[in-house]
Amino acid sequence: MIVLIFLVGSLLGMLLGALLCIRYIRQEVAGDIGPRLRRIQTQLDALESEVGLAIGTRYAEVNARLSQDPPKRVE
Repeated sequence: MIVLIFLVGSLLGMLLGALLCIRYIRQEVAGDIGPRLRRIQTQLDALESEVGLAIGTRYAEVNARLSQDPPKRVE
């Protein structure tokens, strides 16, 4: 009978310990992901700005080149 009580108590203790560990790990993972996501979002925003600037510059160069070339006649 004492062995059974000890076994049930041990299982209950391990279950509660596992629940506390899982809760702690989830809080730490969630707390660690937030700053990383903000940093990644900032990097993506900077990259988007650079790509937009490069495309705009290229588009302006192409338009300037096309406006300088005289139109060719097709006969």
